[in-house]
Amino acid sequence: MLADRAPAHSLPRDFYTDPKLHQLDLDHIWYREWVFVGHDVELPNAGDYITVAVGDFNLIVLRDADGGVSALHNVCRHRGSVLCDEPTGTLRRRIVCPYHQWAYELDGTLAKARKTGPDFDPTTHDLGRAACESVGGMIYVCVADVPPDFEPVRELVEPYLAAFDLTTAKIAFTSVVVERGNWKLVMENNRECYHCKATHPELCVTFPESPLHSGGGVGEELLALERLVDRCEALGLPSRYKASTDFQYRAMRMAFLGDAQSMTRDGLPAVAKRFGGLPDGNVGDVLLYHYPSTWNHFAADHAITFRIMPVSPTETQLVTTWLVPGDAVEGVDYDLDNLTSVWLATNAQDKQLVERTQRGVNSPAFRPGPYSPEEEDGVIQFIDWYAQRMITSLDERTAARSMDTKVMVRTDVGARS
Repeated sequence: MLADRAPAHSLPRDFYTDPKLHQLDLDHIWYREWVFVGHDVELPNAGDYITVAVGDFNLIVLRDADGGVSALHNVCRHRGSVLCDEPTGTLRRRIVCPYHQWAYELDGTLAKARKTGPDFDPTTHDLGRAACESVGGMIYVCVADVPPDFEPVRELVEPYLAAFDLTTAKIAFTSVVVERGNWKLVMENNRECYHCKATHPELCVTFPESPLHSGGGVGEELLALERLVDRCEALGLPSRYKASTDFQYRAMRMAFLGDAQSMTRDGLPAVAKRFGGLPDGNVGDVLLYHYPSTWNHFAADHAITFRIMPVSPTETQLVTTWLVPGDAVEGVDYDLDNLTSVWLATNAQDKQLVERTQRGVNSPAFRPGPYSPEEEDGVIQFIDWYAQRMITSLDERTAARSMDTKVMVRTDVGARS
């Protein structure tokens, strides 16, 4: 199906609806790639944790006793009970299973298990670990046995986020919604602004409609972007569009429309404070994307992060988080409604668009349509990345199965002889 798909077209219907293909997405994308899960500032002290589900993998992401951030599988090694139920919390000293009170250190090692018998070896019953990395105050996990190298991501992303120093920021607000649409439809919707003028009046006050965020754009908006990039680069702020060769992740600085300085209803800053490493003046909006799970905006006065997680073939959870400088005080330095109103409205509008599309795609009459090469190049990049990742992973699985079969045949031949 992937090999036969029409180039620069949406995917066939089953990719957005079929439970078996959804499971393949989990197995070959979500369980193999780095996934954004949260922020360093959510874990200020040892024992602070968040829980997150990557498909069927339930994880505890916590600040360990050494001050690092780790990801442990939220599954007791005794009978499989979930260890931590709450979305966030603080562990006093150890992780204690509420079922039979097996206790684990913050690094996942088993510390105590009652009446386990003389032959029990506690060193073989540590909690499983997932790979965990932090860059620019953002936490990523990967549940693969052998995760991809994270250093290329760090090398590209970290310079763009350094001036914001999000490790000293604080969370002002978090929104959690479930969109009744396949995760790929959610990401496709985000990767273009072809729909923005007719749908997002609040966003279009400050955010350009042209596909600058995908490396495109023409005319005055492109000139304004180039002027901003040149000025910010001269100030030591990385700003030019930079992407991985497969476009899985990229960073850039975007110019707001006109004299706008932030993503608010009037274009004025939402917060009286600025992130500490930024110079005075209008420094635009740093955009960061990483497939399959996140897109983000970083302005001088506040940052907005977005995280998607697949829930089912036709459901996707979207978590949006607003961060402000750590010394900003609500009601004094910012008004929460002014801070959040543009993207709360935009998320609600996008939710309707995604759900309308999912209802249409559900019809057997759906046929893949062509993307606009001018306006939807970002969507083409995403779908091409998805298709190539799936093809590569499926080819690897086929090769592994072929090798297993050959080994079995040789074993059978040896046994018969």
